[in-house]
Amino acid sequence: MIERGRPDVSITRQCELVQVSRSSVYYVAKPITREELELRRRIDEIYLEHPFMGSRQIARTLGRRGVLVNRKRVQRLMRAMGLQAIVPGPHTSIPHAGHKKYPYLLRGLDVNRPNQVWASDITYIPMARGFLFLVAIMDWYSRRVLSWRLSNTLDSSFCIEALEEAIQTHGAPEIFNTDQGAQYTSELWIQACESRGIKLSMDGKGRALDNVFIERLWRTLKYEQIYPTPAENGHQLEAQLRTYFAWYNDERPHSSLDDQTPREAHAGLLKSVA
Repeated sequence: MIERGRPDVSITRQCELVQVSRSSVYYVAKPITREELELRRRIDEIYLEHPFMGSRQIARTLGRRGVLVNRKRVQRLMRAMGLQAIVPGPHTSIPHAGHKKYPYLLRGLDVNRPNQVWASDITYIPMARGFLFLVAIMDWYSRRVLSWRLSNTLDSSFCIEALEEAIQTHGAPEIFNTDQGAQYTSELWIQACESRGIKLSMDGKGRALDNVFIERLWRTLKYEQIYPTPAENGHQLEAQLRTYFAWYNDERPHSSLDDQTPREAHAGLLKSVA
């Protein structure tokens, strides 16, 4: 965005044109230490087990596990990781105070066909030498992962890319359920959905089970792939996820899908859903 070394337009003027702070252009982020990466992973593991825990409880739990860290540091890291306890706020992404919220439409709804309801969520993915954020879009009926993207920031662009790919490949759903995070209440996300006639549904505050299937996906992914064999870098992580999601969709049977795979269920081969 900002081009250095241009004699015709100074950096100051470029910052004015694109409305960014000049100090942010000169700022060089400090590399994350191995100690902090390990701490982030431990926080992520505890949060995955107990998403109702806030920074105080996680700091106490870390202490009982031999990791002495104060609550303020845990709070700062949770904020950087996009984690927030389900009480009193939403489960994952941090909400934006000025963005419009939508009601939860799935309570009591009989979800009985593919592409009736889709869901999306974002999770923190630790690596051996860093971290990335992962967004996935799932078909609620079949549990099939329709698309996914990795990003090193929590802006909405990678969520939009995943949405566009899913719609281009599978068509548009009738309802799209998410949490109330800023990515899903952004104007770009809402416009992308509503322009295609998709009804927006959002998890209620403090309700951990409103997006339960994609929360289960994160547990399965992390315990089966991410934690046992952490990727060295983003390229390796992307390759691992591509292999994992292909296996998850095509080969992993689900008891709730009458022991069929998500791809089979999404293709309409399912006879009955428990």
